[in-house]
This record gives sequence, structure tokens and C-alpha cells, in this order.
Amino acid sequence: MDLMKQSEVVGRIRNDLEAQAGKSFRMRANLGRSKIMERDCELLETHPSLFVLRLQEKRERTARVSYSYVDILTGTVELSHSGTGENLFPWLN
Repeated sequence: MDLMKQSEVVGRIRNDLEAQAGKSFRMRANLGRSKIMERDCELLETHPSLFVLRLQEKRERTARVSYSYVDILTGTVELSHSGTGENLFPWLN
């Protein structure tokens, strides 16, 4: 994918996420070395280069993590709707 096209796709991802602020999702992140983290989360904030999620941890604890929009483009992070399990970005596949 050329740089211009990649920039347009990242912009579309950012716009789609901005419209979903405050909603709950299911997050799946590839942490490397065959480690996959899956958690329920809430989209807290979007910024020009990254977005912030609140993850549900064990025993009623939460954690805040941030990822770049490129992480979604590359498939490192996947977001799906909590209820249906439908991918939030089906147009990326």
C-alpha cells in the first residue's frame, strides 16, 4: 500500500473511532511471541495520533492503554462490537 493510500485509511479509522467515543467494545491485541490479550473495553479518547481505551481487568480493576491508528491498520489491535462480535472495521479485510 502506498503512503498516500495508507494516510487516507488511517484518517478513516480515526474518524470512525471518533464517532464511537464512549462506547464499549471487545479488544484483541497481539502482544508478540504468541501472546494475545482479549478484554472488554471502552473507548475513552481519540487524539490525532492515538486512541485511549479503558480495559476491564480481573477483580473489578481497570487499566488505561493507548494504541495508534496504525495498530488497527496492521491488525495488531482488533476492535469488535461487544454484543454481536462484529468487527468494527470490516472494510479493512
